Amino acid sequence: MGTVTSADGTVIGFETVGDGPPMVLVHGGTADRTRWAPVLPELARQFTVHAVDRRGRGLSGDGEQYDIQREGEGLAAVVAAVGTDVFVVGHSYGALCSLEAALRTDAIGRMVLYEPPAATPGHSVSSPGMMAALRAARDSEEILRIFYRDALHLTDEQIDAMSGTPMWRARLVAAPTIVRELAAIEAFDISARLSAIDVPVRLLLGTESPAYFRPAAAAIAAHLPDAAIVELPGQAHMAINEDPELFLAKALA
Repeated sequence: MGTVTSADGTVIGFETVGDGPPMVLVHGGTADRTRWAPVLPELARQFTVHAVDRRGRGLSGDGEQYDIQREGEGLAAVVAAVGTDVFVVGHSYGALCSLEAALRTDAIGRMVLYEPPAATPGHSVSSPGMMAALRAARDSEEILRIFYRDALHLTDEQIDAMSGTPMWRARLVAAPTIVRELAAIEAFDISARLSAIDVPVRLLLGTESPAYFRPAAAAIAAHLPDAAIVELPGQAHMAINEDPELFLAKALA
């Protein structure tokens, strides 16, 4: 286990395994570092892997005020601490946080971003009704079910299957961060500022994912000097769990 102190004084923790060039893994919303369990053993055979707990969960603290820029500062501090030419892999909201980190450090050598969510013209990730339902939810279980149903379009059967896994407990702990992260998604600035990220970026996109992911990936890629969109055939937002071999093949190619 390791820690760094972010610019605002928040402690950001990470777990390190493996041997090889440095890699930093950045989980998405409702998760913590354990979301990488299906692919971690294989990654650790090739890289020294640093799996981060983003702020507000696990090994990390949390600041008094939240915005995605603070996430970027914390991740940039982790990246700078673990080496140079670091390979960053971010999933979902963690992919947006990885973009913010890449604007703040030159220690990143390449990135793989799996479905960064963002609002684009005609495509919103959340809705006023969903946000109201999340704020009115009675407990973390209800928050998760609303999020997975309305934002990721999972069926009740798929959500029930997830609730029976060891990872569900970590997701319950992270559930209170969902509303603030959805707000940050809707406000995320896709603009020419991203052109400062001059490292190779591979954007992974499931062919069966909710429709808003595709225009978000295209809009982000349009501002990156060296970006490619790579599809995950037959997969949606959870290929890390559903088809880890395909995820690894596309991420590491």
